[in-house]
Amino acid sequence: MRAGVVIVEDDRVVRENLAALVRTDERLRLLGTFHSAEEALREIAGLQPHLAVMDIHLPKMNGIECVVRLKAQLPRLLVLMLTVYEDDDSIFRALKAGANGYLVKRDAAEKLLDALHDVRHGGAPMSAHIARQVVQFFHRSEKPAAESEQLSPREVEVLDLLVKGLVLKEVAEQLGIGLETVRTHVNHIYQKLQVRSRTEAVVKYLRQGQ
Repeated sequence: MRAGVVIVEDDRVVRENLAALVRTDERLRLLGTFHSAEEALREIAGLQPHLAVMDIHLPKMNGIECVVRLKAQLPRLLVLMLTVYEDDDSIFRALKAGANGYLVKRDAAEKLLDALHDVRHGGAPMSAHIARQVVQFFHRSEKPAAESEQLSPREVEVLDLLVKGLVLKEVAEQLGIGLETVRTHVNHIYQKLQVRSRTEAVVKYLRQGQ
């Protein structure tokens, strides 16, 4: 089944470019584009999308508050945040609000479609620099655990590539294995590290390496 996508972006050129990208993928169906959070909140619930691409810095209500309100209406909605900013505060407020992935705009042309499919299948794609900032934040808190010692050599390879910010398709290409095999490895990694998302897995794994 094709996944319904909505885009919330105030820059017309960027919004049209993102829409054009989504239309090139036969696995996705563009349901609508919106220039503000207020417009999105009026219209999106009625469209029942699977995925939303959300600019974090919108006029008036910002994208983070929009995500909070959309998640209240559509708890199963998957959200990929898109922004030119990479500051810690925005990253963590977005993730706390319920974002499932976080890309900087300069990566969008190359990685948007893969990131959307990654999110759809349980991943949490992040630009590599953002992943590092998440890790650095968590380094300031909990003590290392030893769960990663239970990972197989292949699972460690997969996790190392996730740490570098690769999406699942790129991991499969890098290791020369199938996409479904990568997803199986990721599920095993989640179980062994006792986490529920890529973000948690990356953070926990890198903390143990310190």
